[in-house]
Amino acid sequence: MASVSLPPVSPTSLLDELNAKALEGGGADRIKKQHEAGKLTARERIDLLLDPGTFVELDRFVTHRCSDFGMEKQVVLGDGVVTGYGMVDGRKIFVFAQDFTVFGGSLSGAYAKKICKVMDLAMKVGAPVVGLNDSGGARIQEGVESLAGYADIFLRNTLASGVVPQISAILGPCAGGAVYSPAITDFILMVENSSYMFITGPDVIKSVTHEEVTKEDLGGASAHAGKSGVAHFTAPSDAACLAQVKKLLSFLPANNHEDPPRRPVADALDRLVPGLDAMIPIEPNRPYDVKEVARAVVDDGDLFEVAEQYAANIVTAFARIGGRPVGIVANQPQVLAGVLDIDASMKAARFVRFCDCFNIPLVTLVDVPGFLPGVAQEHGGIIKHGAKLLFAYAEATVPKVTVILRKAYGGAYDVMASKHIRADLNLAFPTAEIAVMGAEGAVNIVRRAEIAKAANPEAARAEFVAEYRRKFANPYKAAELGFIDEVIQPRELRVRLAQSLEVLATKRDVNPPKKHSNLPL
Repeated sequence: MASVSLPPVSPTSLLDELNAKALEGGGADRIKKQHEAGKLTARERIDLLLDPGTFVELDRFVTHRCSDFGMEKQVVLGDGVVTGYGMVDGRKIFVFAQDFTVFGGSLSGAYAKKICKVMDLAMKVGAPVVGLNDSGGARIQEGVESLAGYADIFLRNTLASGVVPQISAILGPCAGGAVYSPAITDFILMVENSSYMFITGPDVIKSVTHEEVTKEDLGGASAHAGKSGVAHFTAPSDAACLAQVKKLLSFLPANNHEDPPRRPVADALDRLVPGLDAMIPIEPNRPYDVKEVARAVVDDGDLFEVAEQYAANIVTAFARIGGRPVGIVANQPQVLAGVLDIDASMKAARFVRFCDCFNIPLVTLVDVPGFLPGVAQEHGGIIKHGAKLLFAYAEATVPKVTVILRKAYGGAYDVMASKHIRADLNLAFPTAEIAVMGAEGAVNIVRRAEIAKAANPEAARAEFVAEYRRKFANPYKAAELGFIDEVIQPRELRVRLAQSLEVLATKRDVNPPKKHSNLPL
């Protein structure tokens, strides 16, 4: 019997068919459910993040290799993650977007290899990696292969740390071992009421510890932004979160060999800020908002705060001065009087180290009464955690400009980018007080005997306090010793910062040769 001759399949038609199939993801019904949950699909997120028409997808036709539990009958092109590269504001990035419509975004061995491929390429060419996370975790049907895939990703996160910026947007669930990849990256963004992160979920916690907690309270955006400090930014929607990613990228270089991108600026570098003359209260215990000081001097008042809801007694933010990106660290007198505690020290240390990794100059605004006292702080390890911030500043080789606005007391003076730990230019306002401690506390120690013998102890104490303030509650003793390079009028701050950053633009500094330092973790 003669065989029937079938017309050949057009290669172009087959390619079109496969492309169309891959673009369907988990199908119309699952895409509809994703939208009903207030979430975008993986491809919609990539389209919002990247400049139009710039996305180049890799591994679109990859599928899993699992044949257990009937998985050989459930094969989807792309296997639940969309990977590739494109442009953000004309600058190259690599991206992966987990697709919750395909197997709940669960990770397989093939899926992990796709992510590893874009991370390896990003390292080779020196470009940031943005991960859009929305996954139910490891694909149970694959067992150890999926766990191995996570470890392969964790290794690349670690090796890429400090080489290219890594940003994680949590746009849905991220649970179990999956959370460690975002945790290693530089910044984590979360969407309110639709994303969560935790090692063990509410059901496991209830069975083990009998605690009842919702997913949102346990690992939602507000919990991680305000309590754990795991999340650096929150947003009300996927679109708002991706807009934050784009703004964050605008401050960052592509890799550790480049300087951050400088922009044209219309805000004059010689602009005086007369309002600053009255912004810092003379009274040492009167609060004010240090963010207003920062906004007054940065370009166009644009301050992009990092970890705003966590450890609010210290402010960490990106901004520009003269079009040049800078990292700002500032004590916040409005919260806990601006003291350094465990959380503030860790928050600031992480930020300082990131800026140093990626050649971003540091501007430090100091108004610190010391470290927070208390049994909880001591037993919680304030010694080692405070040392992290000291270590980070001392180790940093980027340009460092420090401005003492008011109080700089005790060991906290040393820690907050003092001249003694290699700050380059140290400025002070006339309101600066640089001393071991405040006048009242100092007098109670050094003048204790005289006060006790005085006919009027209170009057004697007041006189000694006034004398101490005249001698020490000012920046001039430190200036005599060269610890302060210049005492400036507050209105001149923008001008002096711009000049300082310009003169330090060609700074070169190195640390002693070593495998790596041993940060006090």
